Amino acid sequence: MSEEIKDQAPAEEQKPAMSEAQAILAADTATANAAADAEAAKKKSKAKVMPAGIAFIRATYNNTLVSIADARGGVISWSSAGKAGFKGSRKSTAFAATMVAQDAARTAFARGMHEVEVRMQGAGAGRESAVRAIQSVGIHVTCIKDCTPVAHNGCRPRKRRRV
Repeated sequence: MSEEIKDQAPAEEQKPAMSEAQAILAADTATANAAADAEAAKKKSKAKVMPAGIAFIRATYNNTLVSIADARGGVISWSSAGKAGFKGSRKSTAFAATMVAQDAARTAFARGMHEVEVRMQGAGAGRESAVRAIQSVGIHVTCIKDCTPVAHNGCRPRKRRRV
């Protein structure tokens, strides 16, 4: 059995010797292949955007937030009235909601989004104008859902006063 091990060991040790130039060339091609793989990974991650997704609109009394996600829920683009440059009481206007929705929709449309389902939340002024802005960019709106939370029995009452 020891003879078999001795016979195998010399066969593994005999490798063709590489010159310095060949070693440098092999290292350069390895780094070039790694760079090409990294670029391909970047392109693949950008190309995986689904053509259909969900647009979440949160229209509060003080602000409007729009985020557009793919079908799994990963956010593709988002915008808010503060990000669009509005300050103070102008953030809660319908015009600010239009600008916000257009900004988010343009980014999503550029990444391949063509169809969205809209889910609105809140009672702010920019609800309808945000939906119209998404449509004006060229994204088809399939359905509109109102997901505003509704209080069902009010707050817990104070404890009874003892005299």
